[in-house]
Amino acid sequence: MGILTEPLSHAFMVNALVAGIIVGGLCALVGVFVVQRGLAFIGDGLAHAAFGGIALGLLLEVAIDDATLVALPFTVLVALGIAYVLRRGKMRGDVAVGVFFSVSLALGVLFLGLRPPDAPPVNIESVLFGSILAIGRGDLYVIGGVAAVSALVLALTWSRLAYLTFDPELAALSGVPVAALEYMLLALVAVVIVVSVETVGIALVSSFIVIPAATANMLGKTLGRVALIALGLGVLGAALGLLLSYHLDVASGATIILTLAAAFAAALLLRRR
Repeated sequence: MGILTEPLSHAFMVNALVAGIIVGGLCALVGVFVVQRGLAFIGDGLAHAAFGGIALGLLLEVAIDDATLVALPFTVLVALGIAYVLRRGKMRGDVAVGVFFSVSLALGVLFLGLRPPDAPPVNIESVLFGSILAIGRGDLYVIGGVAAVSALVLALTWSRLAYLTFDPELAALSGVPVAALEYMLLALVAVVIVVSVETVGIALVSSFIVIPAATANMLGKTLGRVALIALGLGVLGAALGLLLSYHLDVASGATIILTLAAAFAAALLLRRR
């Protein structure tokens, strides 16, 4: 029991655990629809869009802790742009995401380069790989609020999202607002990614969305069961990975992702049997 309770004697570990559980569950639920629609690559694209937004915030002399306030609308706009290109440009998802991926990353590098020489230094490593152990009580309120609103949106649109996921043409004929729901889904993914960047960083956040959903997809037969399994994997993977990182004294974000990857490998082996 000491292995479990000793880390929780530290306030920063409690904050990190709560944030990891919330973000892990939220990313997993959103990831169910991302994976089912074959848009796994979009996580990387929007993560790099978040990097561009954070860099824009730094260029505007916004503190690094508040740069996500600029990254949020920036990333949502990129997500809506991807959705528009997918619908109007008759372009494959990987091509559309790849274009926005490259442009957002280039803008991020440009914005950082345009900062004046006397600007405060930025710890790029924390932006790329996250700093979940530095999450404070105020960050938890933001993460919890976003998670609550996102969960409500998913609950209200779940059946229609499921319908258009499996048969968008029939859903459109049935009166489901397919276009609006697709824009909403990508905007929601953008919001979740920006909020999650602080936990596992830009380089790893897409794995938080894709891996639990992909693992659950091998284990569940229905969308509802897949969602429940993905939710459980996201929550347990975040908690277990964080505890392992504490005892092994290694990077938290990377350990969480590797824990989720181990679950994916185990599911793959079970499926082959």
